[in-house]
Amino acid sequence: MFRPGEVVPESYIKSYGYRSFFTSHQIPDTIFKKMFGKSYKENCTVPRSSLRYILCLHKDIAGKTIVGEMVVNASIAQDILSIFRQLYEASYPIERMRLVDYWNADDEMSMRANNSSSFNFRFISHTNVVSKHGLGLAIDINTLYNPYHKYLKDGKEIVEPITAKPYLNRNANFPYKIVKGDLCYRLFKKYGFKWGGEWKSSKDYQHFEK
Repeated sequence: MFRPGEVVPESYIKSYGYRSFFTSHQIPDTIFKKMFGKSYKENCTVPRSSLRYILCLHKDIAGKTIVGEMVVNASIAQDILSIFRQLYEASYPIERMRLVDYWNADDEMSMRANNSSSFNFRFISHTNVVSKHGLGLAIDINTLYNPYHKYLKDGKEIVEPITAKPYLNRNANFPYKIVKGDLCYRLFKKYGFKWGGEWKSSKDYQHFEK
């Protein structure tokens, strides 16, 4: 009845509950058609059968209940549904959860929109190794407010998305910030994920991977 990105009225939740919204599926043909040539690139080495299309609910900072969607590896689909269900129950704010294909699988544009996502096929730079996102084993949450940050050997600073520079100050107060010890961090760690905010040579505050 409700499609991804749509707001679900609280009256509906009170009448019918919310658990039926948290589901995992083989990728439907209609969804795969949106993905093919974008997040599921023509050189993709990950079988479609090893991925799952999940639907769930999330709440934004204003408390609106929104239908979210994500493609993840089948091996973590149930864990991810459990995590998102508990985040929803606690009203943990997640602004947007749509497939990166709505931004033509452009990570920078998806992150600028503060979109939370997972699968986007690619190899690790200069290797034949598929990245964690390429396997659907990494999840990025509230990406604008929790950027990737690194200094290269030549001193060049990398910030992704580039519009996230104001949120590099992790001592500042702003919405959608992930910090060590908060509910998002605790749940992902509970299910065996590593947090990019604890990396040494770079920081990826949005990123959880298995």
